[in-house]
Amino acid sequence: METIKPIPKPKTARNVILVTTAMLSFISFWRAGAIVLCDLASTAYYIGGIAEHAIGQAGPWFILAVMLFSYAVRGLYIESCAMFVRGGVYRVVKEAMGGTLAKISVSALMFDYVLTGPISAVSAGQYLVGLLNNVLPYAHIYWHLSPNLFSVIFAVAVTVYFWHENIKGIPESSDKALKIMWATTTMAVIMIGWSFVTLWQKGFHWPTFVPSFNEDSLGWLHGWKDQIRPLGFLGLTIAFGHSLLAMSGEESLAQVYREIEAPKLKNLEKTGFLIFIYSMLLTSLACFFAAMIIPDVVRTSQYSDNLLSGLTVYLSGPMPAKLFFQGFVVLVGFMILSGAVNTSIVGSNGVLNRVGEDGVLPDWFRRPHHKYGTTYRLINLTVGLQLITILLCRGNIYWLGEAYAFGVIWSFVFKSLAVLILRYKDKTPREWKVPFNLYIGKLEIPLGLAGIFLVLFITACVNLLTKKAATISGSLFTLIFFAIFKISEKMNEEKHAKAHASHGGHIDKVNMNRMDVLTPEDCGLDKPNRIVIAVRDPNNLQHIERILKGINPNDTDVVVMTSKVAKGLQLEGDLTEQTKEEEILFTRIISAAEKVGHTVVPLLVPSNDPFYAMARVTYDLNAQELVVGKSGKYPPDMQMEHIAVAWGAVRPKEGHPLKIRIIWDGAEYKEDIV
Repeated sequence: METIKPIPKPKTARNVILVTTAMLSFISFWRAGAIVLCDLASTAYYIGGIAEHAIGQAGPWFILAVMLFSYAVRGLYIESCAMFVRGGVYRVVKEAMGGTLAKISVSALMFDYVLTGPISAVSAGQYLVGLLNNVLPYAHIYWHLSPNLFSVIFAVAVTVYFWHENIKGIPESSDKALKIMWATTTMAVIMIGWSFVTLWQKGFHWPTFVPSFNEDSLGWLHGWKDQIRPLGFLGLTIAFGHSLLAMSGEESLAQVYREIEAPKLKNLEKTGFLIFIYSMLLTSLACFFAAMIIPDVVRTSQYSDNLLSGLTVYLSGPMPAKLFFQGFVVLVGFMILSGAVNTSIVGSNGVLNRVGEDGVLPDWFRRPHHKYGTTYRLINLTVGLQLITILLCRGNIYWLGEAYAFGVIWSFVFKSLAVLILRYKDKTPREWKVPFNLYIGKLEIPLGLAGIFLVLFITACVNLLTKKAATISGSLFTLIFFAIFKISEKMNEEKHAKAHASHGGHIDKVNMNRMDVLTPEDCGLDKPNRIVIAVRDPNNLQHIERILKGINPNDTDVVVMTSKVAKGLQLEGDLTEQTKEEEILFTRIISAAEKVGHTVVPLLVPSNDPFYAMARVTYDLNAQELVVGKSGKYPPDMQMEHIAVAWGAVRPKEGHPLKIRIIWDGAEYKEDIV
């Protein structure tokens, strides 16, 4: 057997390259739920007024129907996420129906995200200015602030704030969302309890179930108003369509799935159930309470744009207590509606990243921020469009809501159709399926999926005829974005084709940060257990997946290292300049980490001795395990001896023991070196 003579080495690893990317930070299902809920729950503040303006006092019943249906739609997203870690509308539609329809669907979805922020921020401004106009006279300040002007200025300020938070990355912004949701929960519990007490003391009557339509709600069907029966199929579909905005935000679930920590699918299911219960209790009950407690004339004339604020005024109890609670409701509304701006930026950034990975956008857009590693140029694009929308709407909530519905419904339609087609096109086993599947021999009939698609498609078609503002503005935006995607893809086609041919997929953009000395602190390692995984071949990463699936992410840090091997005694040139092979390798490492939901720290270690580099990094980071894949050059026993000799050259006599594992094809060879 070949003998390896240890050569004196530096006391610590030097010139190590720390690879950073925003895509290796994972969050709990509580934080994921908070991000999605900031979008879903925010609709409780404005959907009641929008629905009542369109279909009258029957609004709460149809909002309840939408919230119940939303659980079925959520199952649709869980199935698609389980199939594609980098999920979302674009990836799923492309796999099922091709690139053209995928670009159309994501263009409609971008319209959704671009409007999510403005409608939420403007609504928050309406609540805040309403409170100020009520409170200022008590302080002998007789100013009357313009609701629309104040809302526009406020919305711009909030959008800029969350732009800065998202530039810093998801850990910071998800923390804000979690704090917002705790405050919202407190408000919701008080409001629900107080409303029940008020109804018990004053009595109540249920709002009518029969919708009433006007010229705005019928759109191009207004000429047929005499033929439309409110409780007929068409009438019920129109009313359902005008309430569908209540479940906006579902696509955010697919976008945050990429960042959910292990166990990924189980945490996704928890997130889905959490947001269903929460949105049902807050959105549905709030609309019913407002309809049963606030007098009809007052509700429609004064509180259409700030319904929950009006509800607090008409609760039973002393006026000082109601004014104090009104202030709390407005404060929470300010936070949760502002948080929806954050959600829209997170979601649109995820969607545009999927598009960029496919070569539809130039790589320039996905270049990571030099400090935070986020795709800040995509964030800048979304925020720029949102600011333009805020200025154009001039504070009109109803117009924003009607236009917003276009992107919501059509993104759902494309998604449901794509998942339905993939049941037949892609027969690979699923970890999770939408329920109600009928099997006739080997033929599967997905009744649940088909039913969801039909409801969404029929509603979308009716919305085209009844929502003039949404149809015109949404169609124009979708066509413009689709044209931009097509032109950009054409310009980027040759470069992307070469890249795709060389590595068979997308390339993640990462930052390469040079470290003079390797330390656990500089790598962000703070957990008691540490494992170093050495990789070289991007097609041989099964040992990463096996390790990540078998460890506890709460007490174990994982470092994935590869060596930049040089021939000779000296490394020259810019060590932070990646080769094509290294780009592919780091992309596969990121994908493996995302699939499991476990954070890893990638390192690139320049060395003319890869075995010594493994040992040096393991020792310097005080790791208890070193894991490698099977070498194509040495048998496992010789590979183990090379590593053991390198470890002996690095570790002093009083050094800690090390477990070495060689993993391949379901097999493992391990040794404990004391």
